[in-house]
Amino acid sequence: MNRCIGCGAILQTENKEKVGYIPKEKIKTEVLCERCFRLIHYNDLKEITLPTNDIIDVVNVEGDYAFFLVDLLNVNQEVIETFKSLKIPKTLIVSKIDYIPKYIKKEKIKNWLKEEYKIGDDILFLSAAKNVNVSSILNTMVQNKVKKAYLLGYTNAGKSTLVNRLKEDESITTSIVPNTTVDYIKIPLGDDFFLIDSPGFQYQSPIYKTKNRLFLKKMHPKTFLKPITYQLKKGASLIIEDVIRIENSSDKCNVTLYMSNLLEIKKVYEKNDSFKEYKAYDYAIKKNEDVVVQGLGFINVKSSCKLKIYIENPNWIEVRNSFFER
Repeated sequence: MNRCIGCGAILQTENKEKVGYIPKEKIKTEVLCERCFRLIHYNDLKEITLPTNDIIDVVNVEGDYAFFLVDLLNVNQEVIETFKSLKIPKTLIVSKIDYIPKYIKKEKIKNWLKEEYKIGDDILFLSAAKNVNVSSILNTMVQNKVKKAYLLGYTNAGKSTLVNRLKEDESITTSIVPNTTVDYIKIPLGDDFFLIDSPGFQYQSPIYKTKNRLFLKKMHPKTFLKPITYQLKKGASLIIEDVIRIENSSDKCNVTLYMSNLLEIKKVYEKNDSFKEYKAYDYAIKKNEDVVVQGLGFINVKSSCKLKIYIENPNWIEVRNSFFER
């Protein structure tokens, strides 16, 4: 049984619309399915959606241990609830820590995660791109006497980059395309230890449209994150990538955006009607709370204010206590 080395799908020649398809004449010579081949060589998009519950059920039944990756910009209620649905011993890994400003202390983030999201499990920090603390994966398995562990996470949490670092090659397909990995890939770690790279989770109602390749690319920073602070007078708004408008209804409001610096952000005023065709939702934000925009990051509000948020889906918004000191 041959599998695609890029996404893990079983190679098959019968149905071009199903995962793992490869032309018959290439089945003996190629190691990539047609989808991965086109993704790597032509940047050709083809989204494949796998149900979150199906993946969780497999891991809960067959797994002994799980590592769940999330980057700090994408910590939100839906992600944490998926993590908590794992009923086996597990560790939450905050990935891409090289993107985080150094003044944000890791220990403070860990304590905040445990308190704000009621997490009682172990929490680790790593950067696969910079090879920082990657060895903690195997160390944790050794300490817990676990030979096999599943690797899970939402789209673009850094799973494939981590796997390639652990394998010291780049055979796993990495891409901005959701669900690049479509099956379970066994990754040997040496001395009879191995990880199972699992298909990535997708949000129930993602803020992005998969065919908008530029937006997908902008959402995920590739370098150090530089927070940006705005002072908003009454009636002033920030429009982020034409997916959300945040309007200040108070006398004044200071906000700092922790989002990819590639995103287009426009500051406009009351007479500008851009994005007001969507319904507005009112939020009373306390000093030093975060407004989380699912998939994009979060906005730290420095002083109490009232915000009017125009958005297609209110489920993309979450308000939480910040890990910054009050």
